[in-house]
Parts: sequence; C-alpha cells; structure tokens
Amino acid sequence: MRTFNLLSSRSICADLGARLKRLRLAQNLSQQQLAQMTQSSLSSVRRLESQGQGGFEFVVRVAQALQSIDQLEDLFAPSVQSIAQAEREQALATRQRARVPRLVPRSVGALKPET
Repeated sequence: MRTFNLLSSRSICADLGARLKRLRLAQNLSQQQLAQMTQSSLSSVRRLESQGQGGFEFVVRVAQALQSIDQLEDLFAPSVQSIAQAEREQALATRQRARVPRLVPRSVGALKPET
C-alpha cells in the first residue's frame, strides 16, 4: 500500500479521484448519474475523477452520494495515545483562536525614553 507521506499534493488528489471513480463504478453509476445525485455538472465529476480537482464541499457530496461519508469521519481526527494527550487535545478544542505573539512590552514604563 502506498503512503501519502511520500507523494505530492497533486498526486494525492489524483489518487483520491481515482478511488472515488472506483467507488462509483463499483456501484454501477455513470458520471452523469453521480453529477445529478450531487447536483453538480458532469465536467465537475470528470475533473474530480481524472485530476482530483474539486472543492471540499463537492468531495463531501460525492462521498455522501457514494455512501462512503463515514470514511471521512477520521480524516483530521487527532490520534490519542495517552490520557494526558487526550486532556491536551480537549484543552486545545476549547480555544477559539491562535495566540498572537506580543509585540508591545508588558509594562508602560518600558516605553518611556530615558533622559
């Protein structure tokens, strides 16, 4: 089995497009039928299957139509090896924004020029 770690992003997208094509063919669906099921154009389906190009929402709609949406559930899920790591993941999940580094000194006195 190939590993995505060694592939370019373009190669990964093309491989995923080919996988979606195999799923479609396994269900005996034409590209036109899949386009109708996903409320998209035939050219969008062709582009996704041949080049792996398409928006994320479109990929989700295709996965839903091909009844393989559950395979996306773990796509970006963090892997947890310990309780401490699970607690860290839980703490990170509650944050809404990334921390911005402070450029301003903490004390106002530090801004006064020395005379």
